[in-house]
Amino acid sequence: MCEIAHVSRSGYYKWLKTIDKRPRDYQDYLLIKEIFDKGKSKYGWRTIQMRLKSDKGVTMNHKKIARIKNKYNLITKIRRRNPYKEIMKKTREHRTFGNILNRNFKQNNPRKVFCTDITYLPFNGSMAYLLAVKDIASREIIAWNLSRHLQMDIVFDAIRNMEDNKEVPSFRNILIHSDQGFHYTSPGYVSKIKELDMTQSMSRKGNCIDNAPMESFFGHFKDEVDYKNCKTFEELRRLTKEYISYYNNKRRQWDLKKMTPVEYRNHLLSLSC
Repeated sequence: MCEIAHVSRSGYYKWLKTIDKRPRDYQDYLLIKEIFDKGKSKYGWRTIQMRLKSDKGVTMNHKKIARIKNKYNLITKIRRRNPYKEIMKKTREHRTFGNILNRNFKQNNPRKVFCTDITYLPFNGSMAYLLAVKDIASREIIAWNLSRHLQMDIVFDAIRNMEDNKEVPSFRNILIHSDQGFHYTSPGYVSKIKELDMTQSMSRKGNCIDNAPMESFFGHFKDEVDYKNCKTFEELRRLTKEYISYYNNKRRQWDLKKMTPVEYRNHLLSLSC
C-alpha cells in the first residue's frame, strides 16, 4: 500500500498515530475552509475569526485558526502593490501643499481628516478610473466617482457627491490629504477646496505610503471585486456601488474593534458626546 501511495512506512505510521485527532480538526477545518473559499483565498486569520463569529456564531482561537490553515495548506493570497502608476506633470499654474497629515493615520475623531486618490480599473479592453474620498478615523468612504476618463470632471463630480453626503454637516476645517497629482494641484480643485473652508495636505513626491489609507482601500477593492470581467461600464459602476455600500456597512475590520466603518464612526461620535 505504501508503494502504491508513494509514501514512506515511517510517514504512514506517523499518520496512523494521529488519526484519532483528525475528526476534531477536520470539522473545524471545514468551517474555516468555507469562509476561506468565500473570500477567494484572500482572508487571513483575523478576517476568518470575525466571519466565523458573525456568520456561523462560532468563537475560535486565532492560534487554532492559524494552525489549521497551515495544517491543511490554506495559503492566503497576498496583495501586491502595483508599480505602474502614471505620474502626470504639473504646469506652472498648479500649486502643491505641504504634508500636514505627515502619516498621522491614527485619528479618533470622524469628519476631521479625509484622504483621496484615483486608481485605474481595466475591464473588457477598456479603462475606467475610480476616485474615492475616505474618512481616516472611521475608514468610511465619504464620496466616490467612477469615470471613463481622467479629465477634471472626475474630481468635481466627486466633490459634489461629497457635498451631498448628509452625514457630513460641515466641511469647515476638515483636512483633505492627497498626492501631488494633476487633479489635486489644479487651480480649479484648489479653489473649490478653499471655498469649502477645507485645508489641503499633500504627500511628498514619490512617497505613496504618505497616503496609505487610500492605497489600502484600493487594494481591498481590487482583491474583492471582479472588475476585470465586467462587460460594460454600467456593470462596473453597479459593482462599485455595491462594494462601497458593503465596505461601509457590512465589512467588519479587525482594527475597528471588529466593527464596520459606519458602526465605528457612530461609536466614535458617541464617545465624544
